[in-house]
Formats: sequence, structure tokens, C-alpha cells
Amino acid sequence: MKRLTIDIAPGDYTVSRLPAGTEAPRIEAAGLVSITSTPTEVSIVCPTDVAPETEHAHPGWRLLTVRGPLEFDLTGIMAALAGELAAAGVSLFAVSTYDTDHVLVKAADLQRAVKALREAGHEIP
Repeated sequence: MKRLTIDIAPGDYTVSRLPAGTEAPRIEAAGLVSITSTPTEVSIVCPTDVAPETEHAHPGWRLLTVRGPLEFDLTGIMAALAGELAAAGVSLFAVSTYDTDHVLVKAADLQRAVKALREAGHEIP
């Protein structure tokens, strides 16, 4: 796996779920906002200060973003990150976009995640 540069976004993120068929809310924020709709749910990842109110909201995540853009023919990026974090006992929530991959880890696990990724050879400024 090539060495990746991974940036840590400032602030707290929330992962939320809304019922299937719910109209996706309009969320404007300076950070990552990801809204995914499936036949069974609407999942939202966004900064906590703009997260919709729902009983299925889980705040306390920190966002790590692989510097991109990444080419579509690259393989193993998410597998490598997930494996390195799993070996350190850090769970993750993954989001991919057109340009890159993002990994959210619980705020309490951030330092352990950073240590594991650095030890695997990745750069985290």
C-alpha cells in the first residue's frame, strides 16, 4: 500500500439515521456532509452542530480524510485503513466520495487511530 496523507477535520461529527422515505434534509456546512438514501433508511454524516434531530443520532465522531483526488483504479485503500485501525482495536464508519475516502472514528479513539495509521507509514500532518 502506498503512503497516504490523511487530514483530520476539526470538530465533532454525527452519524444519523432517518426512516426510509424521509425527504433528505438540506444541510449546509463547511465540512463533509453525506446523505445516503436506500430502500430501508436515510443515513446522514455531518458536523454535529448541523445534524438533524433524531432518536438515531450518534455524535462524537472525528473525520479523517485521505488527500485526493484518488484514481478509480487504485485498490486496497479502504481495506488497508480498515485493517490498520482494526488491528489497533479502533472501529470506523467509512464514507467514500468521487474524489477520495473518509473514515470516521470515535473521538475517544482518535489518538489511537492516528498512532496506528502513522505506524503503518501514513502521513498525518
